[in-house]
Amino acid sequence: MDDSGLAGLFAAGDEDGFAAVYTAFRGPVFGMAVTMLTDRGLAEEATQQAFIGLWRGRGRFDPTRDLAAWVFGVARKAAVDVYRRERRGPATTVTDNPPEVAVEPVSTERLWEAWQVRRAVDELPADEAAVVRLAHFYQLTHSEIAAQLGLPIGTVKSRSHRAHRRLAAALGHLLDEDGEAKDV
Repeated sequence: MDDSGLAGLFAAGDEDGFAAVYTAFRGPVFGMAVTMLTDRGLAEEATQQAFIGLWRGRGRFDPTRDLAAWVFGVARKAAVDVYRRERRGPATTVTDNPPEVAVEPVSTERLWEAWQVRRAVDELPADEAAVVRLAHFYQLTHSEIAAQLGLPIGTVKSRSHRAHRRLAAALGHLLDEDGEAKDV
């Protein structure tokens, strides 16, 4: 289902539409929360709060607008709220270690680009997508991927090559006229 159909179902309060939004966005929203909060537990909480907020606010969503931008806006607000709550936590003494929580401003353009990359990876054939995810999301080498998937290293390299060619074609719109990543 395309984003416009999904947006319409979601805005109408359709539970299957919400389930589809959750399935499509839970990974990217969690990734953004981990980046902002630097703590997996807090990121899980922020992700849960984001989807609760999305469900509660579904009546305010205009289905003619970009669903991804709205989801990431709600998710960013949830992460900031979790950060602020943690910062307000119990009073600490000078000898206590402050929590390691940092909020970096994430631009809408960067969120949109991350969403585009995730979507392009999701559209790859499953065998190629697995190689790309292990290489880029988990930082594994070709040898480690081969061991993880039980494949010869040559197969991993050829799948990686094919996948990256497909991704380059699918994501070319994210490059400027010089072929460099656009500044955001």
